[in-house]
Amino acid sequence: MLELTDVVRYYRGAGEEVRAVDGVSLTIAPGEMVALQGPSGSGKTTLLLLIAGLLKPDRGTIQFEDRVVSSFTDDEASDYLMHDVGFIYQSSHLMRGVSALENAAVKLELSGLGLRDAKARAQPWLERVGLGDRLHRPPESLSGGERQRIAIARALAGEPRLILADEPTGSLDTARSREVVELLRAIATEQDAAVLLVTHDATAAAIANRHFVLSDGRLSDASGHGSLADSAPSTDAGVARAS
Repeated sequence: MLELTDVVRYYRGAGEEVRAVDGVSLTIAPGEMVALQGPSGSGKTTLLLLIAGLLKPDRGTIQFEDRVVSSFTDDEASDYLMHDVGFIYQSSHLMRGVSALENAAVKLELSGLGLRDAKARAQPWLERVGLGDRLHRPPESLSGGERQRIAIARALAGEPRLILADEPTGSLDTARSREVVELLRAIATEQDAAVLLVTHDATAAAIANRHFVLSDGRLSDASGHGSLADSAPSTDAGVARAS
């Protein structure tokens, strides 16, 4: 479903070139959740933005199903992000003064669904993340963890085929974090979706089908074997390649 081949993205500043993503190759199959860990500044968020079509690589290709994301026009990238991708950001980016339900439904509305239908589709997702009794509360009256769960419901309500989660459990307690990660794993299976989870939480990463580390822009097997080209075991969902 998702395939990255030798992807490079660099930044230049003060006469220095920094490769935020440095030759990353990775395949994620339908129904699979892959976890990605790494220190701050290692390129994790840049990699997600490249996959989401919000940045373009300086080299390499990113393909989702039969489309080359790295060659999208601005309009194609917007359509892809709206209809195919569920992006869970580190910050919730919610609208103040608007109910949790309307916040969770907003992406569905923007994609062309009427407000009533959008709310009807969003409500079960709010209930699934434990906010069934907070549907009509505005985000400013909720805790940080509750706001983050609204953002998760918003990303999932459209039943995307690709879910990109950037530290989705950062503001959640241990029990709720595990629930959210297990939910993402279940959705991968139920919806035949590909999920890429960026996390600092080793317990959350262990729930994924496979687990990688990104350091200085380079991807490696979390077990420490380096390139997966020779060492990756087969799984029901697929095999990854990293370099």
